[in-house]
Amino acid sequence: MENNYTCFIIFFLCTLVASSSCESQRQPYASPPGYNLNDPKRFNMPNALREISGIAFNQGTSDTLYAEQDEEGKVFRFRLGDANMQVTRFGKKGDFEDISVINNFIIMLRSDGVLFTFPLSEMRKKEADNVKIFEDLLPDGEYEGLASDDMSHKVYVLCKHCRDEKTSKWGGGTILQMDAAGVLTPAGNFELDIKEIDAISHSRKINFHPSALAQNPLTKEWFILSSVNKMLVVADQNWKVKSVYPLNPSLFVQPEGIAFDRQLNLYISNERGLSSAAIILLFAYNKN
Repeated sequence: MENNYTCFIIFFLCTLVASSSCESQRQPYASPPGYNLNDPKRFNMPNALREISGIAFNQGTSDTLYAEQDEEGKVFRFRLGDANMQVTRFGKKGDFEDISVINNFIIMLRSDGVLFTFPLSEMRKKEADNVKIFEDLLPDGEYEGLASDDMSHKVYVLCKHCRDEKTSKWGGGTILQMDAAGVLTPAGNFELDIKEIDAISHSRKINFHPSALAQNPLTKEWFILSSVNKMLVVADQNWKVKSVYPLNPSLFVQPEGIAFDRQLNLYISNERGLSSAAIILLFAYNKN
C-alpha cells in the first residue's frame, strides 16, 4: 500500500512539472512596442541560402531584399516569396557575416573585419567589377554586425569578440564614413554598456556576443541581435540600453540578420537548423 501511495505521489509531481513546463512554453515572449515577436510571417529560403547571415534593403524598399550566405563571396537579390534570385559574385569564398546598402553601394563584412564595397548597379552582372577592399579600418577581432545610414553616409560595424572577455565586459564598434566613390574612412567609435544589459536581464553572467544590428527608422533606436545569447537588445540612438528581450529558441534558431523596411516592418533571418530550412521572419509593424 505504501509503495502504491509513493508511486502515486511521484506520478502526480511529474504530471504537475510537465504541465507547468508546457504552460510556460505557451506563454508569449515579450516584444518591443509595435511588434509581436511571437507571430511572424515565415519565408523559407532555398538551399542556396541555407546559411543566410545578413539581410538588407535599399532605402527601406521592401520589394527587393539583399542577402549573403556565410562562406561565399556572393550577394543574392530577390523578392520575398519569389523563387527567382539574382546572384552576383564579388569576391572569393570567405566567412561573410553581414551586408548593408548605402547610397547605391553594397557593403559586405567579413568576420575578420575586412570590408568590401561595390556599386549597386553591379548586381545586374554575374561578376561584380569595381570592388574595393578595406583591410585595416577595424581593430583586430571578430565581427558580425553591420548597419548604415543614407542621410549621414555613416557605416556602423559592431564587434562580436574584440577584447579579452576574462578581464573586460565590453561591447561596441567602429563608425566609418563613405564617400561618393564608395571609399570608407574612420569616423569614430561607439560603445554599448554590457552592465546595462546585465542589470535589465537580471544576470551577471552575460558575455554578450552580438550578431546583427539595425536602426529603427522611426524611433532611431538600435535593435541588436545576439544569436548566441538568444536575445534582442534595444538601445537609444546614443547606444544607451533601454530594454532586453529574450528570444524563443524554437522560433529563432540562429538569428544572424536584421533589417527594417520603409513601413517599419521588422525582418530577422535565421540560418538553417539541424532539420529545417533557413527562414526569414517578418514581424509586421502595428502602431497601436
